[in-house]
Amino acid sequence: MEWELILLAIVGVVTGVINTLAGGGSLLTLPMLIFLGLPPSVANGTNRIAILIQSIFTNVGYRSKGVKTYPFSIYFGISATFGAILGAQLAIEIDGDVFNKILAIIMVIVVGFLVFKKNTKMEDIVERLSGKHLWISIVLFFFIGIYGGFIQAGVGFLMLLVLSGINHFSLVKSNAIKTVVTGIYTIFAVIIFVLNDKMNWEYGLVLAFGNALGGWFTSRWSVSKGDGPIKIFLIIMVTAMAIKLWFFTD
Repeated sequence: MEWELILLAIVGVVTGVINTLAGGGSLLTLPMLIFLGLPPSVANGTNRIAILIQSIFTNVGYRSKGVKTYPFSIYFGISATFGAILGAQLAIEIDGDVFNKILAIIMVIVVGFLVFKKNTKMEDIVERLSGKHLWISIVLFFFIGIYGGFIQAGVGFLMLLVLSGINHFSLVKSNAIKTVVTGIYTIFAVIIFVLNDKMNWEYGLVLAFGNALGGWFTSRWSVSKGDGPIKIFLIIMVTAMAIKLWFFTD
């Protein structure tokens, strides 16, 4: 039991770094929790404890460096919350084997995104903060919330695509907004999983400790210093775990 908790804490730190730099850390923690013996729905709920705590600490780190997200994080957070409530309820009701297959497919899709995504420079792009661009993002965050409430894994990539692609926020600001939005809707997702008894608090709190530590330090460090090595690591791990989930899960 002790080695499992130590492993979860280490994985938590790594995923805290990954989530803060880009996203996709749940692609590691969800399969890890399943491999440690938790049913898929319980692993899904347990993972939300770590996500919530990490969001709080990461946001504190960003704010300590002067990165502000208001009011857009609130707009998008409220929209995503309505979607997340629907998604979390769906996650509780879905069959465990189907959940594993869906998670494996999502892993492959995210790996493809990581491999083929082109790096773009945001320095000279003007932010689009009002009008149709704001409303398009609000609507899209509702659907992102459904996905986030359902699985969470890889939702950060979707948020970054919207925030950078539609609103033209910088990577730093996009990550900061993503953190707050995730924290807002995760509160409600956690409530749904708790009410349905889909939590392992011991695993969740240990994982949360690692996530919070990794997220706080990374948010204070510098998002702009590159996440290439992390992407390579994530591609390898996600590919291996997707194969495991699809072909070798009982």
